[in-house]
Amino acid sequence: MSLSRPVFVITGPSGAGKGTLIKGLLERVLGLEVAVSATTRAQRPGEVDGHDYWFLSDDEFTRRVDAGAFLEYVPYVSGRRYGTLRSEIERIAGDDRTCVLELELEGALAVQTEVAGSVTIFIAADVAELERRLRARATESTGEIGERIDLARAQLEQAHCFRYMVRNDELERATAALAAIVECELGRTGSMGGP
Repeated sequence: MSLSRPVFVITGPSGAGKGTLIKGLLERVLGLEVAVSATTRAQRPGEVDGHDYWFLSDDEFTRRVDAGAFLEYVPYVSGRRYGTLRSEIERIAGDDRTCVLELELEGALAVQTEVAGSVTIFIAADVAELERRLRARATESTGEIGERIDLARAQLEQAHCFRYMVRNDELERATAALAAIVECELGRTGSMGGP
C-alpha cells in the first residue's frame, strides 16, 4: 500500500501513555486524524459506530479478513478481534488529512512492512512508571497487571525495531518530542498544512 502522505504509527506497551500523547499531538499539529479501528466486541452504551469503533460481527470481521480488507488485525485472549481497515486509511487520505494509527506492536510492525512511507514511533516509559499507570487505571486485576508488566518488559526490548522512540517520562516534553517528529516527517514529504 502506497500513499502520498505518511501514515504515523504510534505503538508501545500498555500504560505507556500512547492515547494521551496522541491527544496532545492532535492539538499541536493540524491536519491529523486518528483512524477508527474495527472490533468484534459489543458496542457499549453511548458508543457510535464509525466514530468510537467500526463494530463488526465475528462473521463480518472474518469475511473482511478473507477479502484482504484489513491492513492489520489482532485477536485477543478474550476472543475479540481488533484491526485497521484499509478503507479507513484511504478515507483519511481522501479527506486530505494525515492518518495516525494507535496500534499494538505486532500491528505496528505489520503496517511498517505493508505501508510504504509509514513512520513508526515507539512510546516508552520505565517499568515502574508503567506499573503505576496501570494500577491508577484500576481496570485490571493484580494478576493481569503483573502479566501486562511482564509483557511491557518484553515489548520495551523491541523498541529498536521502530524508526523513532519517544520516552514518556514527562508529558509536556514527550508531547513536544512527538509533535517535532511528526512535523519533521510532514515537512520532508511536503504534507504540512491541511485543514
